[in-house]
Amino acid sequence: MRDVSITRPPRPTGDAGSGVGVLDRVMRILDLAEAGKARSLAEVVRSTGFSRSTAHRLLQAMEAHDLLAYTGARGYHLGPRFLRLANRSLRELPLREIAHPSLERLSTMTGESTQLFIRSLDERVCIDAVESPNELRTIVPLGAALPLTKGSAAKLFLAWATPADRDRIVAGFTEEEVARLDQQVLTAKRRGWAESAGEREPGVASVSAPIIGPYDALIAVVSISGPISRLGRAAAKRHAPAVTATAREIERALGYQA
Repeated sequence: MRDVSITRPPRPTGDAGSGVGVLDRVMRILDLAEAGKARSLAEVVRSTGFSRSTAHRLLQAMEAHDLLAYTGARGYHLGPRFLRLANRSLRELPLREIAHPSLERLSTMTGESTQLFIRSLDERVCIDAVESPNELRTIVPLGAALPLTKGSAAKLFLAWATPADRDRIVAGFTEEEVARLDQQVLTAKRRGWAESAGEREPGVASVSAPIIGPYDALIAVVSISGPISRLGRAAAKRHAPAVTATAREIERALGYQA
């Protein structure tokens, strides 16, 4: 995915700045985790200058509140609470109103139904949709909560999930199923769009692209869906540029691109 340049004022460090020492220390650790520089307790101590006991106590508390998650390979990274907060804030922003004209244009261009999904915990929720003008079409109701393991949009939400999220979501899958899904997710992340055929519903195919915000955060996913007879593999590749272009258009409308 491309880089997004964001300019922001410097954040207070150490105990200075806001005047609330504990909060400033927490933000200092979050900055490290965001930059991928919190791989161990020793690294946090070295980078912040906090005592080992203070750093350990803060890390434990931040994990307890889902502000951080720990995996052996990556160390401490931003936790799942930020995904929940992002989804909450999206509901307070005019995402649906801003994106709707783009969904209408995409439906006109492709002749298929279009949808806009956001993540809500371990599901993806349709917050807007435009139905195809064709008599044979797919319909995804507003508010429909769909799984994160089936469908092209699901692959993109998994591509941006934390390792802990991913492990929980695929719990109960066989090793073969996990390996196949992982490969599909990696492919979707690499090329910037995903496709599916008959995964969630027999006879239904879809193509999706991610809407990316600051710091490579996944904001939402835009999709087209239709019968496999019209939206097979060849048609999916043909429509992928229009779907990804629509995602970029929505990003610009949201102010996420220069």
